[in-house]
Amino acid sequence: MQSKGFSFEGQNIYIGIDVHLKTWAVAIMIETGVIERFSQASEASILYAHLQKRYPGGNYFSVYESGFCGFSTHYCLQSFGINNMVVNAADVPTSQKEKVHKTDPVDAVKLVKSLKSRLLHSIYIPEMEIVLDRDLVRTRTAIVKDVSRWKTRIKHLLYRHGVKYPERFANANTHWSRRFFKWLEEEVELLPGSSREPLLQHIASYLVSCERLLDITRKIRTLSRNETYAQNMELLCSIPGIGFHTAISFLTEMGDIRRFSNEKEFASFIGIVPTCHSSGEKENTGEMTFRGNKHVRQQLVECAWKAISKDLALGACYGKYCQRMDENNAIIRIARKLSNRILTVLKTKRKYVNERNH
Repeated sequence: MQSKGFSFEGQNIYIGIDVHLKTWAVAIMIETGVIERFSQASEASILYAHLQKRYPGGNYFSVYESGFCGFSTHYCLQSFGINNMVVNAADVPTSQKEKVHKTDPVDAVKLVKSLKSRLLHSIYIPEMEIVLDRDLVRTRTAIVKDVSRWKTRIKHLLYRHGVKYPERFANANTHWSRRFFKWLEEEVELLPGSSREPLLQHIASYLVSCERLLDITRKIRTLSRNETYAQNMELLCSIPGIGFHTAISFLTEMGDIRRFSNEKEFASFIGIVPTCHSSGEKENTGEMTFRGNKHVRQQLVECAWKAISKDLALGACYGKYCQRMDENNAIIRIARKLSNRILTVLKTKRKYVNERNH
């Protein structure tokens, strides 16, 4: 049905979208209330055509929950002039009735009502170029895991066939060299009657993964030298415990550092703030919050373990923490201090000075 003669010029049109792979559940609301609910194919162009037909001249505002589709839907909606926001599903006000009667249309209506009432806050949405750079860095992380898995598979195959390492390869540091692979391919004898094909296939897969790793590492090094990252890379690498690959990962995951107004906000983004349950005069803190960027958090903790052996101040703090808590809790405290350093050097544009060198 077309809105003949109607004009929504200057009026706000609110759209709640429950996004799925093949379909979207859509709820549309004007100032007087929800007036339309429908399902459509998962295409922004279809939604825009519907809005132009039914609500011409309006100011369009939409919202959907972050999930499997990432920000691709957001970019598409924005390209059609729809002011979209992406929200964390946990931040959408939900009644008990909506919890027990959860359907796609119900979710869409819930979103559009919260949007109109201004109860929602968008998560940070980076520029598309940053997202593409982030995908490149994350791909390298996945390939590194693939290389590690193929090493493990080769070793387990040798163990199952009772293969012993010769004296020249007794030290693990000598493994995975050209000499080591020559030994695997030419000298290793598996159980009688066994085919060597599984071993050769494992070796081939490992070598392919290594080639992919080398190729993507070169591309990331080229990326790190462009004007978007070059200066900040130098700043981050001045902090003890942070290396090249961790630095570029941090930068692509964080996006614009100016969005963090203080250290607490930055720590919340990483996910190294504790849960809190307070009532009256009682205040209890619990485990680390499940919210935050898991990629940055994992890498930051790994950096913290390295930093305590390279930085005297952090090493001393870690020793004191271990006197009153277990080492896992202590290293989280160190990671928090490290996050403060990261934010400081990126905000001030000044390198970190290691006290060990003075």
